[in-house]
Amino acid sequence: MVDTATEPDARVYFAAERTQLAWIRSGVALMGLGFVVARFGLVLRELSSADTTGPHHTASLWVGVVLVFFGVALHLNAAVQHAMTIRRLRRGETLQFKTVSLATILTGLLALLGIVVGAYLAVQI
Repeated sequence: MVDTATEPDARVYFAAERTQLAWIRSGVALMGLGFVVARFGLVLRELSSADTTGPHHTASLWVGVVLVFFGVALHLNAAVQHAMTIRRLRRGETLQFKTVSLATILTGLLALLGIVVGAYLAVQI
């Protein structure tokens, strides 16, 4: 018989599951956005193919690749964090959250990427 006093409420497990699914959704969105950004460079290249002296649009390819890698990093982080959370819950340990996590670092990197892309677009005008 399982001691219900030490067994966490099922809602805690469901909350952990919802959190992991939210991270997966965010990762898929980043990967999809990265793909669209990378392919947008090809569209711009085709539109300007008649003008051989025009700018080459390789920046969109690299920004797209970076966004896809950020999405992959989110997926890996979600898997590791979810496994660690479930393990802690099963052992009856309290959940500990880090001050600086991969999500915080990724948020900063995405903000920096947004600033760089905004500056790049401003120069192109």
